[in-house]
Amino acid sequence: MTLRDTAARWLATGQPAVLVEITATRGSAPREAGTRMLVSAREALGTIGGGRLEWLAIATARRLLAPGSGAAVEHHYPLGPALGQCCGGAVTLRYSRLDEGSLQGWPAATPRFFLHLYGAGHVGRAIVRLLTGIDCRVQWIDERDSEFPPDEVLPPHIEKVCVEPVEAEVRVAPPLACYLVLTHDHDLDLRITEAILKRGDFRYLGLIGSRAKRARFLHRYEARGIPAEVLDRITCPIGVPGIEGKEPEVIAVAVVAQLLQLG
Repeated sequence: MTLRDTAARWLATGQPAVLVEITATRGSAPREAGTRMLVSAREALGTIGGGRLEWLAIATARRLLAPGSGAAVEHHYPLGPALGQCCGGAVTLRYSRLDEGSLQGWPAATPRFFLHLYGAGHVGRAIVRLLTGIDCRVQWIDERDSEFPPDEVLPPHIEKVCVEPVEAEVRVAPPLACYLVLTHDHDLDLRITEAILKRGDFRYLGLIGSRAKRARFLHRYEARGIPAEVLDRITCPIGVPGIEGKEPEVIAVAVVAQLLQLG
């Protein structure tokens, strides 16, 4: 659930809250302008960067929850001299009571990437767990419904897709999508990856496996006439180089870091 979803739910249930928003920054600051946090009498969701700045923001927001506290206010915080934070820059915060106008003025977030994730095995599950808190869009695809965690509630930006044949899903992905291919079957990996290569408009194509697997796959694709410049764009092995370990959770950290490097 996004912070905006929570704001809408609080508003619908009559939960009094204050929206804290960074409206401007100067120099080094812990978060960028537009970052938001929700504060109620008992909860503070989201973060404007932590530290003493956030502690003061929560305290200020809770004072504004009192009846008759008035309209929105802005406060300017020099982080170094006033708060003793090492960032050294300055942040301006706007405090306003949560209302319908807050939701209407909430800009739609731009996802970092759109990902087709093929495979609901151990590595796929570990990657999905990391992506639950990242602003992206994911279609998690497997032909085996039993492989998806039965009791796991996923956020709206991650969609499970159980379909056969799974490689047919490649054609419905948007342009410049990212793809991760990590199924239980090498022949299935081969078919999915070939469909992605033939589209050619991928932003990232990660194929789980060793350098030996990459060499075998490339040899087959070359024989099928796929251009070398397209084949060169396959990432295999997957993950940021230098992160050692074959545990699913370690692989997942390296792969998600690689996706975040796309900018």
